[in-house]
Amino acid sequence: MMADAGLKLLYRELVSLEIELWNGIEGRLRAEYDLPLTSFEVLHLLLRRPGRRIQDIAEEFSITVGGTSKVVDRLESAGLCERRANPNDRRSSIVELTPEGRKLANGALKVFEEELDLRIGSVIPEQSVREVTAVLSTLRAAGRALDAERKAAVRSPVPAMRGSKQSGRSAR
Repeated sequence: MMADAGLKLLYRELVSLEIELWNGIEGRLRAEYDLPLTSFEVLHLLLRRPGRRIQDIAEEFSITVGGTSKVVDRLESAGLCERRANPNDRRSSIVELTPEGRKLANGALKVFEEELDLRIGSVIPEQSVREVTAVLSTLRAAGRALDAERKAAVRSPVPAMRGSKQSGRSAR
C-alpha cells in the first residue's frame, strides 16, 4: 500500500518542525552560551541524572557510543565534565559535570525552556501539548518495535526447505 498524501505531508511537517526547532534553539544557545544543542543535551542529561556512562548517554539519545564519546571528549576538554572510574565496572567510566559545567547547564537550561515556551507553549494549549506528545510517543514506540522485528528477522532468517530448488539450481 502506498502512503497517501496526508501521510507524506505529516512526514514533511514533522521533519521540518524538528529541523526548525533544532536550529532555532541551537541558534539561541550558541549566541548566548557558545553551546551547540548536542552538547547542551548531554549537559542537561548529566544535570538531571548524574553519573551516567557513555553507553547510557548514547542510549538516551539513540546515537552511537563513538559519537557520544566525541561529544563528551569536547565537553571534557572545555572543563564542563569529567570522567571518573566506574566503581561497578572497571571497563567503563562515569561522566560527571564539573562545577563550571553545572553552572553553564543551568543557565543554558533557562534559555532552552524559554525557547520551548516561545516556539510551542505559547502557540498551542497544554492539552494539545499532551495529546501531540502521546501520539508522537506511540509512533516512536511502533517504529522501534518494527525496527526490532526487522533486526530479529535478519539475525534468524527463515531456513530454506530441504531439497527445494534455490535460484533455479538443484540442491547438491
